[in-house]
Amino acid sequence: MAILSLIKTPDEFLRKKSKKVEEFDARLGLLLDDMSETLKKAHDGIGLAAVQVGFLKRLFIVDYGGEYIEFINPEILEHSENKLNYEACLSVTGREGYVKRPRKVTVKWQDRFGEFHERQFKGYISYVIGHEFDHIEGVLFIDKLVEKPKKNVTEAEAE
Repeated sequence: MAILSLIKTPDEFLRKKSKKVEEFDARLGLLLDDMSETLKKAHDGIGLAAVQVGFLKRLFIVDYGGEYIEFINPEILEHSENKLNYEACLSVTGREGYVKRPRKVTVKWQDRFGEFHERQFKGYISYVIGHEFDHIEGVLFIDKLVEKPKKNVTEAEAE
């Protein structure tokens, strides 16, 4: 496995929309393995999209409590109301902030073998999935930043 180089802003490659994965072969498996290794190396990262490492493929991985879930050709089927979440990104250095994202999502995706899965995710992982899904659409979290709430204001009040 290899550590892949991260593409960082202001590189416009991050703004490109990714293409559907058609071939589920050994090369795809190698890319996923390399992305997992890259994410492990980036100690503060919990999600990584293929576009962030130079591949315009509709796929991303997330660290779900030590288990890496590989989302290939993901579709968000349902989502709940939005909640503020504090975000940063491995491809956007020096910027952090609040973004409104669904606190619950139902996702349909394929795994590295092309098998379909569908599952509902709640809480923090739903925010990570939303963040990574935006990457494959060519959208960065900095495009969605909202004003930081004042001290002692709950997230619900800030919405």
